[in-house]
Amino acid sequence: MLDTETIASNIAQSLLRIQAVTLNPKEPFTWTSGIKSPIYCDNRLTISYPEIRESIAENFALLIHQYYPETEVIAGAATGGIPHAALVADRLRLPMVYVRSKPKGHGQGRLIEGVLKEGQKVVVIEDLISTGGSSLKVAQAVHEAGGHPLAVAAIFTYEFESAKQNFEEAGIELRTLSNYSTLIQEAVKNGFVEQSDLKLLQAWKESPETYGS
Repeated sequence: MLDTETIASNIAQSLLRIQAVTLNPKEPFTWTSGIKSPIYCDNRLTISYPEIRESIAENFALLIHQYYPETEVIAGAATGGIPHAALVADRLRLPMVYVRSKPKGHGQGRLIEGVLKEGQKVVVIEDLISTGGSSLKVAQAVHEAGGHPLAVAAIFTYEFESAKQNFEEAGIELRTLSNYSTLIQEAVKNGFVEQSDLKLLQAWKESPETYGS
């Protein structure tokens, strides 16, 4: 049985240590959507740290082995999920495909690269979940290509209620290695933010649209 709490804590510590995640509750970042956020996340940095990317791949592999042992193909979501999908597929000795954000503009105009056969069971690998919209488009692309998406597995989630609802409505399971609640607790414990910042950080998850206004 996976020790999900320990995995979540360890991954959160790694993301904080390499500054894949930066927290600044007093001077929030502004996302392209206009939302004010106390967190900036760039999990692409993890591929530059062999120990961390191997830990992520190993825990993804364990997660898939436990919850989705029938998996036949690993799909990487462009672009952040692709390198992790490659490492996971290698560990599990499974075929891999990747899904573009939009069809290729030349040649055969493929949306999915690699070989996906009719009816094959697929787990999609992502680096980050916000609302879940882009990840669910990947799962939908797999479905439309004849595959059977079992779940989306991601390194980290902001735990927005909207994401939970979107995955439930789509009928796709979401599994993540770490999450926002664990991350902010680890950030306080390890001195990345002050205990007094915790309330502000928790408030953002509950109501991101009104944060900083």
